[in-house]
Amino acid sequence: MAKRPALIAVFSDELPQGDDAGLPRTLIERAYTQLRDDIVEGRILPGEKLRVEHLRLRYGVSAGTLREALNRLVSDALVEAEGQRGFRVTPVTMQDLDDLTDLRVRIEIEALRQSIRHANAPWREELQQAYTLMSDIERPLLPERVQRWEAANTQFHEVLVANCGSAWTLRLLRILNRHSERYRRFAIGIGQGRRNVHDEHRGIFEAAMAGNELRAALELEAHIRATPELLKAAAREGVDIFSAYKTPAGCAQSAHPAHREGQ
Repeated sequence: MAKRPALIAVFSDELPQGDDAGLPRTLIERAYTQLRDDIVEGRILPGEKLRVEHLRLRYGVSAGTLREALNRLVSDALVEAEGQRGFRVTPVTMQDLDDLTDLRVRIEIEALRQSIRHANAPWREELQQAYTLMSDIERPLLPERVQRWEAANTQFHEVLVANCGSAWTLRLLRILNRHSERYRRFAIGIGQGRRNVHDEHRGIFEAAMAGNELRAALELEAHIRATPELLKAAAREGVDIFSAYKTPAGCAQSAHPAHREGQ
């Protein structure tokens, strides 16, 4: 199961200029990870212009390192290249979320079915551990726990499909999950009394552990579709669901701050 690149604590201000291929990989990984997290967590907003000179100073890296990180984010579809005009954060739209959700449902449900068919003791043990860790964080899911919960939620979903037998499926699902995380940040805080994400996870977990392939698939699809349904319901009520959502902690703001839930 792939893990996010670790951040290095100390790095040199004197960075090589010129050919990106000669740049230290740890610096590129660091810039890439920080930029990706700032985009996903809303510290850099959808549609925002990404100015190399400004970001170079913000992250303390060279222009070459930053451009390499930005090009990787273009490959992830989190950033758009604008020809000679530079880079911009990919916008968010309901149409994009619907497309993303439908694709994720088709791929992730089949991967879960295959994973259950290939279930073994090590997989069940790892799934139990991932579920327990995530449950401890999401009951209740408080603002200060959102970042930790995202990591635990990602791990849970990755373990669910880890036994599917297809490396390409797992790669695609990791990309889709990164994009889903952007939309979850808008949904977190809107779900006051509307959904219980822990109950959703419990339904998936119990069905998977019992080897109930059909039930697990139904529970997973309902869970994945809950975020777009929640956002659409909020939009119908007049909530500006894609408004600026930055806070000092990078957590989502909404008209319903009392109870925070996600997918």
